[in-house]
Amino acid sequence: MNNHNEVCPICKSSNVIADHESAEIVCSNCGMVISDKIQENREESRTFNTEQAKDRRRTGMPVSLASADMGLSTFIARTEKDASGCEIDPSMISTMHRLRTWHFRAQVRTSSDRNLRFAFNELHTLKDKLGLPDAIIEKTAYIYRKAQQRGLTHGRSASALLAAAMYIACRQMGVPRTLDDIAIISNIKSKSIAKCYRQIIFELDLKLPIIDTTKCIARVANRVSINERAKHRAINLINDVVKSGLSAGKDPMVLAATVVYASCIGTSEQKSQIDVAKAADVTDVTIRNRFKDLKNRLGLDRIVVT
Repeated sequence: MNNHNEVCPICKSSNVIADHESAEIVCSNCGMVISDKIQENREESRTFNTEQAKDRRRTGMPVSLASADMGLSTFIARTEKDASGCEIDPSMISTMHRLRTWHFRAQVRTSSDRNLRFAFNELHTLKDKLGLPDAIIEKTAYIYRKAQQRGLTHGRSASALLAAAMYIACRQMGVPRTLDDIAIISNIKSKSIAKCYRQIIFELDLKLPIIDTTKCIARVANRVSINERAKHRAINLINDVVKSGLSAGKDPMVLAATVVYASCIGTSEQKSQIDVAKAADVTDVTIRNRFKDLKNRLGLDRIVVT
């Protein structure tokens, strides 16, 4: 497909092709990739057989579990124009407002619908604050819907249950987000989230993978701004800790902060326990005690010597 609006900056040729498969704009003369971001403006459609291939219908918005109606409902737009673009008669405006109100009320008929609408509105707010991908949001919505089907929303805070579902989704998808991180962002006590977390795990019989401490190390190291040599030293040290069995039953974030602090000592990085503790959202006393434990169990030479 030729794009006559673009000109190649190298050979000044107007023979530019828009490749919608790779989302690139390429010069057909010299092969220069002019842009790797192309806006899709073609009409989306779906076909199931040869007869429907002639029917180029638009698919509409995608189905999403993170929407209370899963994206399958319709709505009356808040505009004073009809489908053809003409102004609506003033005598019909009040009628349209009334129809819009009753249409919205008809979509929220039960307490379950209201609960989902409230929870998923808050879910999208947490998504923006935590910077989570869409896959985590869809997984969170799936877990929350399952919990609602089991009756876990009765007598419990919807916000705490949603935060617990988000923490479980992060654990399952391997995203390094701690329960305290979600508790601080959602402004909910960690004990309430932990209680809902245990209830969901028990009722849905979920098996969560072990937290990857390496990802926690990368998170702490980036926050405290240490060099690559210290990062590699911390990863090698955590491998020794895991092989020795000292990581069993320990908080992964505390363990990551401890090995980052030990690697800073071994590589002469000028980072204090307080700096590392702030980066990991733990106390410096906890890092100090864990560091003493590793030093006694593994030996000082294996911890701080490069």
